[in-house]
Formats: sequence, structure tokens, C-alpha cells
Amino acid sequence: MDNNFAGLGAIDFRYLLLDLYKQVGLSENELAVLLMTDHLLRQGNDLVTADLLSLKMTLKVKEIDGILAGLVKRELLSYEQSKDKLRTSVEPLKKKLYKLFQLQMAKNNQNLLSADRAEILSRLYGYFERRLSRTLSPLENQTLSKWLDDAYSEEDIKAALENALAAGKRNFKAVDRALRTSRRRDDFEQEGFSGVNDSWDADIARTIEIAKTKWVNDDGE
Repeated sequence: MDNNFAGLGAIDFRYLLLDLYKQVGLSENELAVLLMTDHLLRQGNDLVTADLLSLKMTLKVKEIDGILAGLVKRELLSYEQSKDKLRTSVEPLKKKLYKLFQLQMAKNNQNLLSADRAEILSRLYGYFERRLSRTLSPLENQTLSKWLDDAYSEEDIKAALENALAAGKRNFKAVDRALRTSRRRDDFEQEGFSGVNDSWDADIARTIEIAKTKWVNDDGE
């Protein structure tokens, strides 16, 4: 099997076929022919023909032959020459199904991540607004999102806010410093060095200062 699908061999091909055949564009008759073809291949038949399939199915030989030709044309089934023998293969269909399955999994995972992130941001917005007793500006909301991008957890961010408040600071600069200080300390404990500096992002500082003209000011440092 292709290395791109390593690890997917444990997923039953027949399950994927039944689950995804409509998305692949297969009719029920094509589905039945493919399932029977796979069944006969598993029984040790190298070459699966319309005549052989007709012995197991109610479809006529001519109808099965037309279905097989269509499947080959759409690259869902192949007949390969191997050691002077012609063999039937459902590998083209397997690759298509595995690829479709991977895309679906990636999409589902992305949706879950997006939903989780939105929920975390919503909780952080509410938490900061309650603890600061004011509405956050759009730029401050973006800063919360940036902290998540920098791999700070929800708990890290809340703890940094509490540290800033305990020190009498009620602004995002103080929260950012608390986050950076905590990460630098953890880095030194684990690695002996840290690439995190103590400086507050100047661009964020400037944009928040500009935004303050339209939003409730927080206390200065």
C-alpha cells in the first residue's frame, strides 16, 4: 500500500466502500459488483470476470460486463498483468477511498479545533471582562487570540491575569509580561535556556494605545 496511506490498512475497505460509495459516485449495482469482486478476490480468485460474478449475482453477464468496463474507465478497478497472468485489482478504489477518508478526518479535526478554540476564546473574553470590570477592545481580543497562537493555554492566560492583578496592574502589557516570565522560567528549568524575551510587542502596544481613544482606559503601569 502507498506510504501516504500508512496506518489506514487497519480500516476495513468494505466499511469505507459502504460508507462512502455515494460520495465516490457509485450506483447500488456498481457497489454490489465491487463488493462481490472483493469477496471473490479474498477467496483466492486472481481474475474476476463478468462470467464469474454472474454465478454469484442476479445481474446478467452483459450488465456486469458494462459495469466492469465503466469502473475500469473511471479508474476504480484495474486489470493488471503479473507473471504472465491477468489479475483483477481493487487497489485504485482503495486509494481513492482512503484519500477521501483522510480528507474527511482532516476536515473533522479542523472543525473540532476551530470549535474548541472559539469556545476557549469566548471563555477568556468573559473572564477578562469580569475581572477587569470593563469591555475589551477589539485589539485586546486579538491579543487574547495571539496568546493562544503562541501556545499559551487557557489556564496560563488566566493565571497571568491574576498575577498582574495581584501586582496592582490591570492592563494587557502586565499580563503579557507575566506569561513571558512564566514561560522563560519553565524553559530554564527544562532546557537551561529560553528564547523568550521580556519585551512587550511594540506593535501591539501602539495599536492598543490607539484603540484606547475609543474604549475605556485601563490603569497605566
